[in-house]
Amino acid sequence: MEAAMIERFETFTTNIASIYKNIVKIKKYEMNKIGLKGTHVTCMNFLNNSPEGLTAAEICVLAKENKAGISRALADLLEQGLVEYVNAEDTSDKRKYRAKVILTPKGIAYAQKVNAAINNAVSFGGSDLSDETRAVFYSALKTISANLEQYCNELERNDDHE
Repeated sequence: MEAAMIERFETFTTNIASIYKNIVKIKKYEMNKIGLKGTHVTCMNFLNNSPEGLTAAEICVLAKENKAGISRALADLLEQGLVEYVNAEDTSDKRKYRAKVILTPKGIAYAQKVNAAINNAVSFGGSDLSDETRAVFYSALKTISANLEQYCNELERNDDHE
């Protein structure tokens, strides 16, 4: 039984690592075509799906990314005229983190290109899967992710009590 568990672990971790590396490569290649970085994809995608805007803090939670990385990406996108802050009289760094960000018209056009690249990659990656297999895969992936997050939280709690 233990050997099977080790084999499952190896299969899971190597495939997840491979998928992640390929996603990074795809982001880099596709975003270079339109003058953006792979790190901008996350912000643009979430903002495109939330026309009412999101705060940097909300993007961090949705993307499971750190504050510094999201703040840098938003600063880059702001500089390029792809996003703007809504009703932000005080645009100091502390206030920006809590102000809503929306895509500009230029940002919406770029987001459409980003979404096309995402659609192409996802379609290609899952091209050999039936709808049923795809649904089972994503359900299992969400469950594994949630369970591992819970496990990590328990490890952190136990570490705090030692």
